[in-house]
Order: sequence, then structure tokens, then C-alpha cells
Amino acid sequence: MSEPLVIDHGSSRPSRWLRDRRWRLSLWIAVVECIVVAVAHDVSRWTVIALAILFGAVYAYVGRRTRSDLAHEVLWIVASAQLLAVIAVVLAFFIFWLAFIVAAIFAVVALGYFLLDRR
Repeated sequence: MSEPLVIDHGSSRPSRWLRDRRWRLSLWIAVVECIVVAVAHDVSRWTVIALAILFGAVYAYVGRRTRSDLAHEVLWIVASAQLLAVIAVVLAFFIFWLAFIVAAIFAVVALGYFLLDRR
């Protein structure tokens, strides 16, 4: 037997469509934002962090209390996309510095080989 389809009370067709696709939309928005931050020099990491704080606060104070299911879903998607972008920006920052640290270690090891070469 198949279970009957249940429609959430008070939800609209666009809000149900967004709810079904909200993770996918959020991830793609975050990917596009990370690419923009990596390519454009006028958008900094601090802008992404500030937007994440702003949209996180808007979702916490407005999105969770709104009676509109559509507004709730849109705010959820935007806030989660910003938070995912912050995670990517912070990881990129640490990986960037990790690459410099590894290069410095390789340089020190290579210098050691040159200095200890007895030929």
C-alpha cells in the first residue's frame, strides 16, 4: 500500500517547492558566492562573514517567527548559503596558509640537504 500524500497546512506551492530543494539551492548559492570571492578582488572574506552574521540574525529573529512559509524558506536558504560560504572562506584561508607553511618546510629541508652535502 502506498501512503497518501499529505500537504502541510498553511503552506503554498512555492514554499513546498523551495522546501524540497532548499539544501541544493543553498549549496549552489554558496558555491557561486565562493567563486565570486575567489575571482573578484573587491569582495573580501570580511564581506562574506558580515553578510552571514546579518542573514543569520535576520533568520533567527524574523524567519523563525514569520507566519509566511515562503518567507521562512527563502530566509532559511539565504542564511544557510551565507553560513556555508563562511565555512568555505575560512577553510580556504587555512589551506592558503598551510600551503605556505609546507613550502617553507620543503625549502628548509632542501637547504639542509644542500648544506650537508659533503661532495
